[in-house]
Amino acid sequence: MVHPELIGFGPFFSSQLTVEELQSSLVGRAVADRGRSLLVQFPDGAHPVVVPGRLRAEGVLPVVGDFVVASPGPARTVTRVLERRTWLSRNVAGGATAEQVLAANVDVVFVVQGLDEGPNPRRLERTLAAVHAGGAEPVIVLTKPDQAEDLAAALAEARAAAPAVEVEVASGLTGEGVAALAARLRPDRTAVLVGPSGAGKSTLTNALLGREAQRTAPVRASDDRGIHTTSGRELFPLPGGGALVDGPGIRELRLWDASGLEATFEDLAAIAARCRFRDCSHGTEPGCAVREATADGRIDAARVESHRKLALELARQAERREGGAARAERERWKAVSKELRRLSRERRR
Repeated sequence: MVHPELIGFGPFFSSQLTVEELQSSLVGRAVADRGRSLLVQFPDGAHPVVVPGRLRAEGVLPVVGDFVVASPGPARTVTRVLERRTWLSRNVAGGATAEQVLAANVDVVFVVQGLDEGPNPRRLERTLAAVHAGGAEPVIVLTKPDQAEDLAAALAEARAAAPAVEVEVASGLTGEGVAALAARLRPDRTAVLVGPSGAGKSTLTNALLGREAQRTAPVRASDDRGIHTTSGRELFPLPGGGALVDGPGIRELRLWDASGLEATFEDLAAIAARCRFRDCSHGTEPGCAVREATADGRIDAARVESHRKLALELARQAERREGGAARAERERWKAVSKELRRLSRERRR
């Protein structure tokens, strides 16, 4: 059965359920990542679930925010993960090439940066590219306004890095801007907070919830770096409706999907459309509208360079992914060939 108050559950998800699943299975939403286990909210409360190896092998592991179908009983086992409406993902940290979904089925991504360090335009552009690729709405949230050297200049810098994205100023300590963020999540919307450690995400979570749900810690005085106080992602229902996902700070956000790049740099794309050559690299080609716009100050040269670097990073990653897929296909056919030889030998005996 489906709980009528499961936050975010609507026609997109209910239409995926079969009659048999509605009659004999449970539907819930993953609400907490406990390392090797996952906590799911069902009609009768939150329960840890078993994620079978079959789902792991198929690469459809449920994450916080996912809606899942599970078998009833004392040890509830996930039988299916419903198709995601939106998601936030990255390439796994380190040298590997694989997608890591951080949160699923979120309507809004609050991209948090602390004004004690000032906005970081390049980090904003990178994060926004990931948000746009997953289909959620990004909102930039600048925290710690009392520590900003020049608040007006910081706002202008953030808006220049994201011309089409709304920028909010909020403080979990004073309550400034918290009501405006909460209003974005009524009545049945889900948000996720993303940003580096020490940016004030957990303090903001506590302010939105109206209680101390997340442990917080001051930034280290020795190097002004944030301290990891949140170990796993968790979805919290908000008092006024909606839900909020908080999780550990992200130091490294390697992009996985190139589809969000154009939306992030739509101002640059609009100018590039006027270049004389369609494949203009904005280098030395004649009639380059981007170079002209950079020269007369209509667009920041650092923003153009940021786009170039991200596009190159994504192109190289796509090459690695294609190479990995080709290797996997070769290994699959080697296994098939080996099995056929084995069967042939057995028939000859």
